[in-house]
Amino acid sequence: MASVTESAFDVLTIGNAIVDIISTAEEDILVTLGVTKGMMRLIDAAEASRIYALMGPAVETSGGSAANTAAGVASFGGRAAYIGKVAADEFGDIFRHDMRSQGVHYGTVALSGGAPTARCMVLVTPDSERTMNTYLGACHQLTEADIDENVVGGASHTYLEGFLWDPPAAKLAFRKAATIAHAHGRTVSLTLSDSFCVDRFRAEFLDLVRSGTVDMVFANKEEAKSLYETGDIDTAIACLARDCKLGAVTLGGDGAVAFRGDEMVSAPAFPVDDLVDMTGAGDQFAAGFLYGISHALPLAAAARLGCLAGSECVGHIGPRPGCSLGQLAADHGLLPHRH
Repeated sequence: MASVTESAFDVLTIGNAIVDIISTAEEDILVTLGVTKGMMRLIDAAEASRIYALMGPAVETSGGSAANTAAGVASFGGRAAYIGKVAADEFGDIFRHDMRSQGVHYGTVALSGGAPTARCMVLVTPDSERTMNTYLGACHQLTEADIDENVVGGASHTYLEGFLWDPPAAKLAFRKAATIAHAHGRTVSLTLSDSFCVDRFRAEFLDLVRSGTVDMVFANKEEAKSLYETGDIDTAIACLARDCKLGAVTLGGDGAVAFRGDEMVSAPAFPVDDLVDMTGAGDQFAAGFLYGISHALPLAAAARLGCLAGSECVGHIGPRPGCSLGQLAADHGLLPHRH
């Protein structure tokens, strides 16, 4: 891949590259599959093929937490890049085309001769409940070789997805990316991803923060409480602010809290007319916050952009922006109008 200039990207995200396959389904399909409505489960390749064969017409798009954040940054008008592993197959082609069509730089070399591209098959029943079946496949084959120094060094900020901390090779890839970023004077963040993820890797996540491997942390209130094994969110936020230079904790309908050094700000949630789907709200909060930080906006302004993006996300099906976030922010007086 061609080299990029030092200031090529505002935000690089690294995570699980997953194709979302979303289809409507009647209740009897769930019975046939033997799954509980509303659950998320990990499946193997054989089960993935069985479910796909039973699904009706579907929408197939690029997905995964960090990929959603990259798409959000691009929607704000930011320069976004993404690193994540797909296979050299049909779903890999779908993922690559979809990311690039949204204005995200994506050049990770596809896996050849190994596991197929990861996919999450989402069955939406008439009551709008989403039942997710995830096959991780190739996305867990990310290695240090996939970390392009030109891309990492050319990104103002690198954002790491906690979900990808499971495979040992990915941990090495994360550490390599952080080392490269810091060598170029850049910053690095970690999103905790899920409270169950925190439960598995609490000691390692705390070490990443306290050692300075990551400069910034994103968490929701449950993840923050899990990280510090406390039932009190104020205690968790205080501990995170002590351990980390910069961070943000989302609080659902109560907005978010962000901190940098001794500065701590609260940002209210934006009103939502119809709460449709919570999927991706945290991913889009991170997109808005990182867009603001990478453009040297005040901490409170960055948090407001994050809350706006998260609120837009929950008003429709799917984890990606349903409109131009840059235009939406301008309409709310948070960014200048573009001409």
